Amino acid sequence: MSARNRELLALVPASLLLTAGFAAIFIQQSGVQSDVSLTYGAVFLGLCFAGHLAIRFTLPHADPYLFPLVAVLACFGLVVIYRLDEDLAREQAQWFVVGLVLFAATMVFLRDFRVLERYRYTVAAAGLLLLLLPRVPGIGQQVNGAYLGVELGPVSFQPAEFGKIAIVIFLAAYLRDTRQVLILGARRFLGVTIPPLKHFGPLLVVWGGAMLMLVFIRDLGSSLMFFGGFLALLYVATNRLSFAVIGMGMFAVGAWFFASTVGHVEDRIATWRDPFDPQLYDKPGGSYQIAQSLFAQADGGLFGTGFGQATLNLPTGQSILPAPHTDLIYAVITNELGLAGACGLLLVYLLFVERGFATAVRAQDSFSKLLATGLTAVFALQVFVIVGGVTKVIPLTGVTLPFVSYGGSSILANFILLALLLLVSDRARRPERTR
Repeated sequence: MSARNRELLALVPASLLLTAGFAAIFIQQSGVQSDVSLTYGAVFLGLCFAGHLAIRFTLPHADPYLFPLVAVLACFGLVVIYRLDEDLAREQAQWFVVGLVLFAATMVFLRDFRVLERYRYTVAAAGLLLLLLPRVPGIGQQVNGAYLGVELGPVSFQPAEFGKIAIVIFLAAYLRDTRQVLILGARRFLGVTIPPLKHFGPLLVVWGGAMLMLVFIRDLGSSLMFFGGFLALLYVATNRLSFAVIGMGMFAVGAWFFASTVGHVEDRIATWRDPFDPQLYDKPGGSYQIAQSLFAQADGGLFGTGFGQATLNLPTGQSILPAPHTDLIYAVITNELGLAGACGLLLVYLLFVERGFATAVRAQDSFSKLLATGLTAVFALQVFVIVGGVTKVIPLTGVTLPFVSYGGSSILANFILLALLLLVSDRARRPERTR
C-alpha cells in the first residue's frame, strides 16, 4: 500500500473516534442517541480528506502518519471542548477549517522551504517582534499575570505561537552556518568539551532572551520552550552534550536568581511548591487553579468518572475548574477518561514527536535536519510544559495543549508547523533522482 493510501486509511479511526465522542455526549445529555454524531463524523472526515488531497498533490512522498495523528488530537479537542461549551466548540471547528486552508497554502507556496534560510534575519526580527508585542501599551493583554495576548480591534491572538516557528527557522539557519566553527573551536577542560568563549555569544543571546521572557513577559512556559528548543538544536548541530549541559545550567541559575528577586516569578514558584497553602489558595493569581487541577485528576482515578460526568460547575454556576477549555483541558480529560485515557492522549503526542524526529534523521541537508529537529522539539516541549504544569511537575503556565486546547492562534501556528515538517519529510523521502 502506498504512503498516501496509508494516510487516507488512517484518517478513518480519527473520524470514528470523533463520532463516538459526540455520541457519548448526546447520550449523556439527553439519554438518546442522535444521528447528528454521524453527521459530525462525516464532516470531520470530509475536512481531513481535503487536507489529505492537498498533501497527495503537493507532497506525495511526505510522512503518511503525521497528518492522521494530528487528526486524532484535533478530534480529542473538538469533542472535549463541545462537552464544555458548544459555542466555543463551533469556534474551534471554524479555526480548524481556517487552519487546514493555511496548512494547504503553506505547502503550495513554500514548496522550496529552503528559501527561508536566505531570509533568516528577517524571520528572526519578525519572531522577536511577535514575542514582544504583548507588552506594547494599548494592544497587549495580560492573562493570569502573563503577557501573552494581543488585541487589535475585534481580532485577538497570541503572537508567541507564531514566534516559536520564526525563532526555530532562524536558529536552524544560523547553526547550519556556524556548527563547524563551534565543533572545531571546542577545547577539552577537565574531561569536558567546552566551546571557545568567543562562540558563547549565541548561547548568551538566546539565554538573555529566555530570561527577558521570564521577567518582561512573565511567561515561564514560553521561556523554557524556546530555550529548550535552542539547546536541542545546538546539541544536534554540534553533537556536543556539554553545550546543552552548560545551557541548562545557565537557565537553571537564571531562573533561580529571578525566582528569588522578582516578585511575580517568586509568587509563581511559591504556588507551585505548595498549592494547598491556605494563604496562597485564595490569593488573586494564587494556587487555586493548580490545586483544583490536581483534585480533578485525582478524582478521575485509573479509568475516569465517565465521559461527560466530570463536575465542572457548582449549582450556582461558579466554575470549579478554572479555564477548563484552555490551560486545564488535560485535567478534564484525566477526570473523565482517567489515567488510561490521559496516557492514550500522551501516546499520540509521543508518536507525533517520534515521526518528527524520524523526519529529521532522514533529512539529507543540515538546514532541513535542524529545522525538523527544532520544530519537533518545540512541539514536544510545549506538550511537556502544559502537562507538566497541570500535574505539578513544573510551575503552571498559560501554554496551550497543541491541537487540543481551545485557541485559534494555537491551531493556525501548529498547522504551519505541521506543513513545514511535511515539506522536510517530502524532500527527505523523495527518490534520489528527483530531489
